[in-house]
Amino acid sequence: MKLLFILLTLIWIQMFSHTAAQSCEGRCGEKLAMCSCHSTCDALMDCCMDFKQFCLEISPHSGSLLGGTDFRILNVVFESSATLTCRFKSEIVTQGFVDVDGVGHCVSPMLSESGWIPFEVSTDGVNYNRAGRWLSVHHSKLDVAFKLQLVNGTHWQYYGTPGVGGVLLMVWNASLINAERVNVELWGYEETGEPYSEHWQADWTYLYTVGKDVLNNGAFSFTPKPAERPLSNWHMGSMRVSPSTKPDGAQNVNALWSGAHALAYHLEEAFRRDSAGWALEKCILWDEEEKRIPNFLSEIIDCPCTLAQARADTGRFHTDYGCDIEKGSVCTYHPGAVHCVRSIQGSPAYAAGQQCCYDSTGAQVLTGDSIGGSTPDRGHDWGAPPYQKPPRIPGFSHWKYDVITFYYCCLWSDNCDYYFTHRPSSDCRTYQPPKAASVLGDPHFITFDGATYTFNGKGEYVLLQSAAWSLSVQGRTEPMKSDNGSVVMATRLCSVAMREKDSDVIEVRLTDRLDHLQVLMNQQELSFSEQSWMDLKGVFVFSAVPQNATVMFPSGAGVEVRGRGGVMALTVLLPPEFNNHTQGLLGKMNDNPEDDLTSSDGVITPANSSAQNIFSFGAG
Repeated sequence: MKLLFILLTLIWIQMFSHTAAQSCEGRCGEKLAMCSCHSTCDALMDCCMDFKQFCLEISPHSGSLLGGTDFRILNVVFESSATLTCRFKSEIVTQGFVDVDGVGHCVSPMLSESGWIPFEVSTDGVNYNRAGRWLSVHHSKLDVAFKLQLVNGTHWQYYGTPGVGGVLLMVWNASLINAERVNVELWGYEETGEPYSEHWQADWTYLYTVGKDVLNNGAFSFTPKPAERPLSNWHMGSMRVSPSTKPDGAQNVNALWSGAHALAYHLEEAFRRDSAGWALEKCILWDEEEKRIPNFLSEIIDCPCTLAQARADTGRFHTDYGCDIEKGSVCTYHPGAVHCVRSIQGSPAYAAGQQCCYDSTGAQVLTGDSIGGSTPDRGHDWGAPPYQKPPRIPGFSHWKYDVITFYYCCLWSDNCDYYFTHRPSSDCRTYQPPKAASVLGDPHFITFDGATYTFNGKGEYVLLQSAAWSLSVQGRTEPMKSDNGSVVMATRLCSVAMREKDSDVIEVRLTDRLDHLQVLMNQQELSFSEQSWMDLKGVFVFSAVPQNATVMFPSGAGVEVRGRGGVMALTVLLPPEFNNHTQGLLGKMNDNPEDDLTSSDGVITPANSSAQNIFSFGAG
C-alpha cells in the first residue's frame, strides 16, 4: 500500500512538472499536450499554470471605436520599471503604463470598425507575448457616461443660424482622463477620393485646440469664433478632451470624444451672415454629386408596413437607437415618429442601409407626407463588414452622406425637396414578413408552416438545416426536474448552437440561475455587462437583459432565445428566400404543413402520429 502511494505521488509530481513546464506565453488560444491556453480551460479545469498571466482579462473590455479608453490588465502584476506597449491587430501600437500598484494599463486606438479586436502586450517593445481582445463599439451605442457630452446639442448644431449664439458648454467624467489638466480639441471628419473606388478613404484630422491646459474638472465652456479656410472646409466632426501633457492632435492617447455632430459653431463667417443661403449652396452641390454616383435605392429592402411588423422582424430589422419607443421616443431627425428601425445588414453592393419610422398609430411615416419620414441611407449608420473604408465606417460614413446633408437641405435651409429626391421613403409594397417556428415548454414544436407536435427526445438534434444558405441551428434537450429535484417524464431545450457559412459559432445555454442565459462565441463566454449589441464575424448578437438573446445572420435569419419559467423558449424567423430550403425539427418551409416532419432520407411522418413515430422521426 505504501509503495502504491509513493508511485501515485511520483506520477502526480511528474504530471504537475510537465504542466508547469508548458507555458501560455505567446500561445493563447492553443491546446497544449498537458494543459490548455484556450478560453475554455477554466470550465474544463485544464488551464496551464500561467494562463491568466499571458491570456489576458481586462476591465473595461469595451469602448468607443474613436479610441482613448484606458483599460486595466487584470491578474498580472508588472514591474514598475516595465515599458508597457499595446499592439492592436498586430499593427497599431499605443503607449501603456504601469501604475503604483503594479497594474498594467493600455489605451485603445482609433479604429474604423466595430467588434472584437485582438491585441498583444509587451514589456520591452519587442516581444509581444501576452494577448487579449478588445470590443470596439459604435460611438453612438456607447453609454453617455463614457463620452464627452455637448450640453444642449441643438444649440451646438444650429450655432450661427438666426438667433442662435452665445456660450457653448461640454461636460465629461473627469476620472476617465488620467491628468490634472487637459486640452480640448476639435477634430474634423472627411471621406476623400472617388466614391466606390480603391482610393476612397476615411480621414480624421486635428483642426485646432479650443481650450489649452484647462483644469480637468469635468466641464468646459467657450464662445466660438468662425474658422477660416481651409479649416472651415470641415463641416462635421467631434470634440476631444485629452491630457495637456500630450502634444496637440496626438493620436491614440487617453481621451474622451463627443459624438459626431454638425460643426455649425466653427463654420466660416459666410455661414453666420446668411446660413440659409450658405446651406442651399452646399445642398445643390450635394444634389449634383448624388446624380453622378451610383444609385443604391434599388438594392435595399422595403420597410415593414406597420410598427408591429417592424418590431417582430428581428432577423432583418432592429431598433434605431436615435428613435426608440422604449426610451421615450426622442426622435430628433424624425418629428412625428415614435419609433424607427434600421435594416441590420448593409445592402450587397453599396453597403447602404434602410430606415423605417412609425407614428403613434403604428403607421409608417413617409417623406411624401412629413419631414420626419423614413429615409434610406447611402452609409449604413451601423457600418457594414468588413468596415475599414467608406461607405462602411460605422456612424461616420452615415453622417457624411446622410446627416450633414440633411442639415444643408432641411435644417439649415428649407430645401428638403432636394434631399428627399435622393432619400425617399420606401413603402411596403414588396415587403414580405418572415415565417416563424418555435420550440416551447417541455418541448412543444410549432413549424414554419404551422404544424404542431410534442417531442420529448433527450440529446442533440437538428432544429434547422438549410444547405442553400449554409445555416444550421442545433438544439440540446435534457430531462426536466420537479421542484423537489426529482426527474419528471419530460424534457426541455437547454442549449442552442447556430452558424451561417463561416460565421462565429454562437451558442445560448440555460444557466443555474433561473431563466438566465449564457451566450458563447466559439465556446468562449460573451459578457453583455457593458454592451448589449455585439458585431461578430458573420453574425450580430443582442442581449439587453440576461433572460433574452437575439442572434441575427446576413441571410436575414433571426433566432430569438428566451428564458421563461425555468425552460428555454426558441423562435426562429426566416425571410421568404428560405422557402423550400429548410429541413429539421422545425419543418419544411413551403406552406404545406403535411410534409413538415420529413426525415433526411425523405420519409414523411404526419404531425398527428404517435409519440413513438415522432420520436423515431426526431432521432433519425
